[in-house]
Amino acid sequence: MVRAAALVSGDGARLQAILDSMYFKEIPDFELVAVISTARDAYAMKRALNANVPAYVVDPDLFPNATSHSMAVANKLKDMDIELVILAGYDLPLGVIPYQFKNRVIGTFPALFPAFEDAEGDIQRAVLERGVKVTGATAYFADGDGRVGSIILQRAVEVKPDDTPESLGQRVLEEGEWRILSQSVILYCSHRLKIRGNRVLIEK
Repeated sequence: MVRAAALVSGDGARLQAILDSMYFKEIPDFELVAVISTARDAYAMKRALNANVPAYVVDPDLFPNATSHSMAVANKLKDMDIELVILAGYDLPLGVIPYQFKNRVIGTFPALFPAFEDAEGDIQRAVLERGVKVTGATAYFADGDGRVGSIILQRAVEVKPDDTPESLGQRVLEEGEWRILSQSVILYCSHRLKIRGNRVLIEK
């Protein structure tokens, strides 16, 4: 049984994808042990409690810097014997977490990485301004710096002529990030992900 925890900061839209997969028993040998939030009033906390998943707050305002906060989160994960860490809309630096959970931190990026890797601000606005016809989402293992590391899955999403940053962002979330985040967790729990150098190989 893979003991997992989700790190959240906001409304928990990505968390809901994992909760739905759990409800429909799509993830084998998986237990979401905890949701850890940076804010007590984050809607993700309500999503977790509605799904009977224990939710905790590690408030960054209580720590002198980002590194000490990340150490507190990492210690809580270790205290709960967490194997897999899921980034479900976590907006703080990961600090020491990827070092202590190497190749065990899965997140998503709202574009086909490395496209728009250096985009500042709203990625979907940058996509539209550049005139891209196809964008998408990327699921990855976080590297030592907490950024996009080895790529697990990518999914393309068409850019429509009448898209706004908001409409495109919602479609990338629903058609891209939700699907590949859950799929990546399923592959991890099925022991089908193998890392060779910087590449993730998916075994049949």
